Amino acid sequence: MSFKGFTKAITRAPQTFRQKFKMGEQTEDPVYEDAERRFKELEVETKKLSDESKRYSGAVNGMLTHQIGFAKSMQELFKPISGKMSDPNAAIPEDNPDGIEASEQYKAIVAELQETLKPDLALIDEKIVKPCQELLKIITYIRKMATKRNHKKLDLDRRLNTVNKYQDKKEPTPKDEERLYKAQAEMEVAQQEYDYYNEMLKTQLPILFGLEAQFVQPLFVSFYYMQLNIFYTLYNKFQDMKIPYFDLNSDIIEAFTAKRGNVEEQCDALTITHFKIGYSKAKLEMTKRRYAQGNDGPGGPGGPGGPGGYAGGYAGSSGSSTPGMPGSQTPMGYGGAPGYNQQQPGQQPGYGQPGQQPGYGQQPGMMDNNATPPPYMNPVGGMTAPGMAAPGAAPGMPPAAGAVGGGMEKLETVTALYDYQAQAAGDLTFPAGATIEIVQRSADVNDWWTGRYNGQQGVFPGNYVQLNQ
Repeated sequence: MSFKGFTKAITRAPQTFRQKFKMGEQTEDPVYEDAERRFKELEVETKKLSDESKRYSGAVNGMLTHQIGFAKSMQELFKPISGKMSDPNAAIPEDNPDGIEASEQYKAIVAELQETLKPDLALIDEKIVKPCQELLKIITYIRKMATKRNHKKLDLDRRLNTVNKYQDKKEPTPKDEERLYKAQAEMEVAQQEYDYYNEMLKTQLPILFGLEAQFVQPLFVSFYYMQLNIFYTLYNKFQDMKIPYFDLNSDIIEAFTAKRGNVEEQCDALTITHFKIGYSKAKLEMTKRRYAQGNDGPGGPGGPGGPGGYAGGYAGSSGSSTPGMPGSQTPMGYGGAPGYNQQQPGQQPGYGQPGQQPGYGQQPGMMDNNATPPPYMNPVGGMTAPGMAAPGAAPGMPPAAGAVGGGMEKLETVTALYDYQAQAAGDLTFPAGATIEIVQRSADVNDWWTGRYNGQQGVFPGNYVQLNQ
């Protein structure tokens, strides 16, 4: 903006403010206002037509580019994980050679199609986008003319308000008469300038609207035929595509289901697909609680150095000797594991309690005298199996959960919903559908529970099973 234009903008600012809030006298022309509204619509829609034509051309080209990228990705996914080609002598190839070949053929067809459609896309730019840009230039010139007319209207209204101010004075002074004469002369000039631009726009804008309709009509027809040609080329190219990997005669959904097979079920059976970070934390907290239950003090039941305490199952722990080593002081329970089922003198297991079978009837899965206990899942303290005497328990201690009056209530059981493979020592392995006896569990299914299956006792995730009623 020039200095002169800046000065005029400052001079027109008060009148612009009055016009916005409809203060004072204002010049109105309903015919021009209707033409101005239609002209704004023309301006907006022409800009939109130009932008949408560009987007369409870019979308078609982008679609083909994305198809090539899709084929490249499929080609990489079909390759073996090792990054090496399959052994030709192998019974089952590691990769998918047919899929790789189909991806290469598909990529070549789409690349050729992209080159074929380049002239059609260039035609859209030449016959649609460029004419719209030219029309926008014309509209820009007209917009400048309309802005000029609005400025002249502000000047006219400002002069009219000045004239009215001096005419409304009841007792004008000679100086006021002189100013009134000058304001009337300026108002006449402003009126002439305003009428010139206002009449020209009112007369010629309707003509422009008629020409605009004739200008847009061939663009629309041309755009339709260009689209038709693009779709026809795409259809014929893919219809004539001869890739044996694609069965174009079968139903899409049926072919998809047949090719996928039971991959989803196999993937769901993998333990890693159900892994949750909370498992490790819950497992650690449960182990801490077990040790805390038996940690009644040094030398006490479950405490360091006490029989059945966590020191009793680890070589080199203070206050206890490892079974099988010279100098062992801790008596072994008949059929028991070191640090797991040791019996104190004078303490007998309850009648009919499971796990207290003599001799070779020792419960399967327990550690023998020479075996090293698991590093962190050695059952201690509150982890004794139902009916087993707690290591180091005093005579007269209440029986384990489930034993009432020397008899056994019905054990709580669960049914496995998924296969579970032990991830660490102390975990319980079981298949889907297995019935597991519950030894100890919490109310939270996201916690780790303790159970017995097929003679083995260990922990497992609670959300892998369902409680039996």
